[in-house]
Parts: sequence; C-alpha cells; structure tokens
Amino acid sequence: MRHLDYMQLALAEADAAEAAGDVPVGAVLVHAGVVVATGRNTREALLDPTGHAELNALRAGAAALGRWRLLGCTLYVTLEPCPMCAAALVQCRLDRLVFGAQDPKQGAAGSLYNIVEDARLNHRVAVVAGVLEGACEDRLKRFFRER
Repeated sequence: MRHLDYMQLALAEADAAEAAGDVPVGAVLVHAGVVVATGRNTREALLDPTGHAELNALRAGAAALGRWRLLGCTLYVTLEPCPMCAAALVQCRLDRLVFGAQDPKQGAAGSLYNIVEDARLNHRVAVVAGVLEGACEDRLKRFFRER
C-alpha cells in the first residue's frame, strides 16, 4: 500500500468518528507495511479529553505489538497532531508521521509548533504533510459548518 491508501483508511476512521458524534479525525498505525491499529476521535463518545485519534491508535498499536516503543511504525492521521499528541509521538519513538490537513490553530508538526522535529528532544519524527489534504479538510469544514 501507499500513503494514499493508508490515508483513505484514516479517512474511514474519521467518518466513523463523525457518525458517533465526534470531530472527524482518524488515524492508522502501520508497521512493516501492515496496519496494526486504527483510532478515531472518541472525546464525546467516552467523555475523555485525551480521546484523540492519534492516542487511540498508539494505545491499540502498542498493545498489538506488545511494546510501547513504536520504532519502525508510521502513523497516518487526517489532521495535524496537537501538542499533546505530538509529544506522544516523540515519546513512543515513532518513525514517521503522515498527515492530511494542517491545523494552524493547534498543529504541532509544523504549523503552530514543531514538537515532532524539535532537536532539543530525545527523538525526532519524520513528517510528510498534505496527503489527501483536500479530502481531510473537507470533512472537518463540513462537520463544523453543520454544527
């Protein structure tokens, strides 16, 4: 599979989040070309302020792989991670982040902050931005317009 294919899976997770009443953000964790976990926003569904798609995918991926260090993994997410999620990506030693839409108000992978590539931290995450950006942005814009 390619970046576009994995991002399509993340978009499906975003759609599932929206169907459950959450902001449509989805994530897919890949290791050695295999999807090991998925995640979607669950803040509303679980009343959990940490219920972000990225964190849900990381938790499920760590459980599936039997380790918290996610070396060799790539996370695909429809929206640029916030500072909380970006810090988690550094902490779990993720190799690569691929995201769709930029988040100029909270983005921590290059837009507002760049936590994932900060040389002062013990690990840096490679970033690929803008994969299926239009489709990712459209879901978010539609969701908030309808609210």
